[in-house]
Amino acid sequence: MSAEAHEVHHDGDHETMTRKRILQVALILTIITCIEFIIALAIIPSHPNLLKFANPVYIVLTLFKAFYIVAYFMHLKFEKMGLILSIAIPVIFIIGLILVLTNESHHWVDLRFPL
Repeated sequence: MSAEAHEVHHDGDHETMTRKRILQVALILTIITCIEFIIALAIIPSHPNLLKFANPVYIVLTLFKAFYIVAYFMHLKFEKMGLILSIAIPVIFIIGLILVLTNESHHWVDLRFPL
């Protein structure tokens, strides 16, 4: 069989990445980064009213990049589901905590400077 027929080689219990897969993931990360730069350097300066939509888009794009980095370059995609869940669930709770704290941070400003 040719090397292209197997995208992932099995090495005992662990799977390793091929050069083709590494280049594919690197290309996806590059495209996402280029999209972020286009938004920041071309779209937002010419349309400042879209600034309120830029941060959520940046967050989503950054989460996609984080997924690819963790899944492929840190080899979490090739691990057992228990290990994946033991890492993913605390991260989800931490992200939720950050969102709640960010939302509640205005409360202290309102207490200090009432209308």
